[in-house]
Amino acid sequence: MKKHLLTLVVLMLFSTCAWAQKLSPLGIWTNEEGKARFEIYKCGDKLCGKLVTLKEPLRNGKPKVDENNPEKKLRNRPLLGLEFMKGFEYDGDNKWDDGTIYDPESGKTYSCYMKMTGKDKMEVKGYIGISLIGRTQNWTRVK
Repeated sequence: MKKHLLTLVVLMLFSTCAWAQKLSPLGIWTNEEGKARFEIYKCGDKLCGKLVTLKEPLRNGKPKVDENNPEKKLRNRPLLGLEFMKGFEYDGDNKWDDGTIYDPESGKTYSCYMKMTGKDKMEVKGYIGISLIGRTQNWTRVK
């Protein structure tokens, strides 16, 4: 009886660990405002993200471009398909850290982490310096 109970406890622990590892940010997400959808994908051994749809993709009848970029030569690149998140490494406990996130509305790049808070929910925080100070958004998986 004790042997079966021990086997059951071990199996439960392994299944809990396996479930925790299934919380992956790979997929299509949207932000709280619903202005855009983003794809999180593998880029080498890290994770990156790109803009895949915009609620308002056109400005004056033309596709929106990265007009606020501090580098003049990049201001004409389209926002759709723009890789705006880079370099995320798994940090344990369903968190990916040491990445950067680019805000095309301001033209600024911030340090960033992503943390899965549920199967289809993720906290994304951009910050300067230390992560205690910054802006957090909650993203929802759409695909």
